[in-house]
Amino acid sequence: MSDYISWLRSHVGPAPIQLVFAAVCVVDEDRVLLQRRGDDGAWGFPGGAVELGESAEEAAVREVGEETGLDVRVTELLGIYTKYWHTYPNGDRAQPITAFFRGTPIGGSLHETDDRAGAPPGAETLEVRYFHLDAPPQPLTNQQHADALADLRAGRSAVHR
Repeated sequence: MSDYISWLRSHVGPAPIQLVFAAVCVVDEDRVLLQRRGDDGAWGFPGGAVELGESAEEAAVREVGEETGLDVRVTELLGIYTKYWHTYPNGDRAQPITAFFRGTPIGGSLHETDDRAGAPPGAETLEVRYFHLDAPPQPLTNQQHADALADLRAGRSAVHR
């Protein structure tokens, strides 16, 4: 969790808030990269909070690097997904507003996918792995990620929900 979100939560507690995120659907041939999250153990697209002063694209590229070890190039906007709610394992509720991008790997190396058994408590990423576009793990972390995957598979772009 970013320092900004921690700061915001220290002021509002678990009350519902809006949070701005960016994520990349990293596609390599007919496979898509997914991250198993540390907070709920579910799979989703790598991404995270947009920091103050950062663009959505900058945040998406930074987060993918931090969470997966890959350097990526954003190729296009998949869509902006806004009308969703997410309840985190600690009970915090948020309306995530997420810019999902398509992207391709251009460098770096994927973090080990050994179930990250040695990951420290509170780690954001437990595992990263490519899945065939037609065989992702289910369910994904939330409906927002499921809708983005459906749009990616359908070849849509510039989606707004």
